[in-house]
Amino acid sequence: MAGGVWARGRGQGAPVGAISLAALAEGIQASQGQPLEPPSTGPQPELWELGPETQPHAQAPSTASETEPGNGAAAPTAGSEPCSPHSAQKPVSEGPYQAPQGSWEEGALADLALYTAACLEDAGFAGTQATALTLSSALEARGERLEDQVHALVRGLLAQVPSLAEGRPRRAALRVLSALALEHARDVVCALLPRSLPPDRAAAELWRSLSRNQRVNGQVLVQLLWALKGAAGTKLEALAATRALGEMLSVSGCVGATRGFYSHLLLALVTQLHQLARGVRSPDSPKVWSPFRRGPPHSHASCTVEALKALLTGDGGRMVVTCMEQAGGWRRLVGAHTHLEGVLLLASAMVAHADHHLRGLFADLLPRLRSADDSQRLTAMAFFTGLLQSRPTSRLLREEVILERLRTWQGDPEPTVRWLGLLGLGHLALNRGKVRHVNTLLPALLGALGEGDARLVGAALGALRTLLLQPRAPLRRLSSELRPRLPPLLDDARDSVRASAVGLLGTLVRRGRGGLRMGLRGPLRKLVLQSLVPLLLRLHDPSPDTAESSEWTLARCDQALRWGLLEEMVTVAHYDSPEALSRVCHRLVQRYPSYVPHFLSQTQGYLRSPQDRLRRAATVLIGFLVYHASPSGVNQDLLDSLFQDLGQLQSDPQSAVSAAAQVSAQQVALLARARSRPRGPGLLRLARRRSAPARPSPLYADSPFQRRSAAGRWGCPTPH
Repeated sequence: MAGGVWARGRGQGAPVGAISLAALAEGIQASQGQPLEPPSTGPQPELWELGPETQPHAQAPSTASETEPGNGAAAPTAGSEPCSPHSAQKPVSEGPYQAPQGSWEEGALADLALYTAACLEDAGFAGTQATALTLSSALEARGERLEDQVHALVRGLLAQVPSLAEGRPRRAALRVLSALALEHARDVVCALLPRSLPPDRAAAELWRSLSRNQRVNGQVLVQLLWALKGAAGTKLEALAATRALGEMLSVSGCVGATRGFYSHLLLALVTQLHQLARGVRSPDSPKVWSPFRRGPPHSHASCTVEALKALLTGDGGRMVVTCMEQAGGWRRLVGAHTHLEGVLLLASAMVAHADHHLRGLFADLLPRLRSADDSQRLTAMAFFTGLLQSRPTSRLLREEVILERLRTWQGDPEPTVRWLGLLGLGHLALNRGKVRHVNTLLPALLGALGEGDARLVGAALGALRTLLLQPRAPLRRLSSELRPRLPPLLDDARDSVRASAVGLLGTLVRRGRGGLRMGLRGPLRKLVLQSLVPLLLRLHDPSPDTAESSEWTLARCDQALRWGLLEEMVTVAHYDSPEALSRVCHRLVQRYPSYVPHFLSQTQGYLRSPQDRLRRAATVLIGFLVYHASPSGVNQDLLDSLFQDLGQLQSDPQSAVSAAAQVSAQQVALLARARSRPRGPGLLRLARRRSAPARPSPLYADSPFQRRSAAGRWGCPTPH
């Protein structure tokens, strides 16, 4: 029957594709035992270049006797080796037609692709699947190269789908692809990948159609994962697979097919971003996608980000995507120097909003930590570090094992690895009970404070702050250990280090507040007084973060030591008020008269600061400290040194600095004169002190470096 239908279709001039799918399947089965009428043997163009209106009867490809030995196809498995997109572009071998016994006209296979709309409108998935299986059986029985035939079929679909009308014809065509992918997922993926780079709208539609079919989408995703990981393919193939994944994962409900290898896929996408950020790009790969066309984003990196977003969103991780957007995590992920920061943000967001994947991720990360590939190893290290914030996840390994691994990273010659190790120690300290490992944590953290890399110092300061926040933190030991190390960091040239060091001091004071009120914690009290002048001057720091951190820390000190100067310090911080600074100096001189020479010596060092506002702030602070100091509390050598430095500042190029230096130098001279007065008997000295005129208060002009107050933004009145 099938042969008759085939002949009538030809005789009436109807297109071959008008044959019903069921009849075509029956014809294939019958042709294995009944030879058909041989077709025309004239030369034909490439099958996938013909349209529905111009396609002649297809020429049969080479017979089994003309194929290369050993080319019999076998159905691939989901874990089979990935293909190369270049090998998928080889055309089907051609040759003169020879009609062997028991064969049928092989052009029907290409007709199925080229005329699928006409012949499949009434066929369901079961019929399509049956036909695909029959075609495969026929080709395998004849020893044909099944891979090439599937490639020809997919190329035919790629050529015809854009011209098909929406609705049943197009859906029928896409069912053919799904039926083939059910048995030959690897060959279908290999045939489609070359059309995904550069982007192709027809290929994108075919990928999305495969994603919607729950019978095949899992197999296709596994094949794309193999190509993405680049186990045996090229970088170009991995980029093509990334675009294909973006198309598939954008379809709602597709993420369910990733169960079992979700963490593998997520790590592969993030690692791909690291490789792209480091410049691992093929010179032939396109960088820009035409803005007037719908489809993939403008770069491979943005396409990978979109695929990652789709993977997270489809599995209920919409809050992870939102957190990454708010924190600038996606921008960091694609940056050459910020990728690992983006990975840490992603891990933190997943700890907070996608904890159901953390155990699988943690397990899959462990073998990657020793990978020879830098992109994979560093990405895994960053993920491992971030996941230590999760207490259940960190318990998957023994504490000693994690600590030993992090300590090993501290000895790595690469600063990035040491930085990740310090962050890991800080995250590990978040979990209560880990404080008993303080003898292991502290040496590594304190030693990192002398590193030259700002990232390492910042990570160590952050980890120490985390350790301080624990209930049983060793406050006295930390105060003793930080006393020689922390003050130099308050004047560090790096803005981020200064701000973090000031914040750590504030946290230390807040934790030790009770002991400070009772006059205990001697090491911490000494550390505060040693850092008091830097904190006051850093209120005028050019870095807003450092200035705000200094204000916060001074407020903690005021509360712990009961100075009663909170209002004055806030006024100095926001309005640079000389009157408020005078009251601060008066209280400090009264409370700590023995520290006045130390305060003056510290302030003198800032007179040589390259920052104009710091030079002026130091000059004004010296003037008020000298004004409120007792003549007997400051030695003459210190006064002479101060007078000399202030004299040099009177020729400062900044007029505000030179004017302030003149006023402060006058105060130093008045204090030196008060020291040189002759001393008599006690009563006579008391009478002279009562009759001696008081030193005039220093008057300073308004500072041109005054900070702009944020009070007005909150509707608060500005003081006059």
